[in-house]
Amino acid sequence: MRRTLLSLAFMLVAPAVTLTAADKAFTPDTIHSRIGFTAKTLFKVEGTFGKYSTEISGDPDTLDNAKVRLEIDVASIDTGNKSRDGHLKTPDFFDAAKFPKIVFTSTKAWKQGGQVMVQGSLDMHGVKKDVTLAFDPSFGKNGAGNDTWSYEASLKINRNDWSVGTDSIAAKIGLKDTVELNLQLVGFFHEKEAAKPAPAKAPAKKHKKAA
Repeated sequence: MRRTLLSLAFMLVAPAVTLTAADKAFTPDTIHSRIGFTAKTLFKVEGTFGKYSTEISGDPDTLDNAKVRLEIDVASIDTGNKSRDGHLKTPDFFDAAKFPKIVFTSTKAWKQGGQVMVQGSLDMHGVKKDVTLAFDPSFGKNGAGNDTWSYEASLKINRNDWSVGTDSIAAKIGLKDTVELNLQLVGFFHEKEAAKPAPAKAPAKKHKKAA
C-alpha cells in the first residue's frame, strides 16, 4: 500500500517538475529593448543599432540550457548625425559592406550574486573575442498585466581589439579607445514549441517489368 501511494505521488509531481524545467523561448519587446553604445571624443557620442534579432532560450529561473544569440545589423547604426553615421559604415570603422553583422553567441550562463552572467564570443569587424556580460535581471508586470522580464548590461571594450577605427586618421586624432556597449533586453518567456517530426516518406513503388 505504501509503495502504491509513493508511486502515485511521483506520478502527480513528475509532470510539474518537467514543466518547470522545460526550455522556454524569449520574445523581445522591441519598443522597450535597446542596443546602444557610448563613445568619446571631446564629448560623449551616444548611438543605437535599430535593427537586430535575438535567439534566447532556456529556463529563466535556473538558467538550465540557457542559450543567447544576438545579431546586430551594422548598417542600422544611428548616432543622430547622418554624416557621422555614414562615415562609421565605411572601411575607416565598421566597414558595413564587408562585415554587415555584429554577432554575440553565448557559450555559458550562470548566476552570480543577483546578476545573470553570460559568457560568449563577440564577432565584430571580422574578429572574434570572448567577453562576459553581467546582466541585472528584473521581473514584473507590464502595463497590460503580462509577465515581463528585463535584462540590462554594460560592457566596456577596447575598439582596437576588433580593429574598429584602428587605421582611421579621424579616430587617431580624437576618438578614445574605450567604447561602452549598453544592452537592455525586455520581453516575454513562453513555452517552446516542440519540433514537429518530419513526415514519413511513402516507400517507392516498384514498377513491374513488361514481359
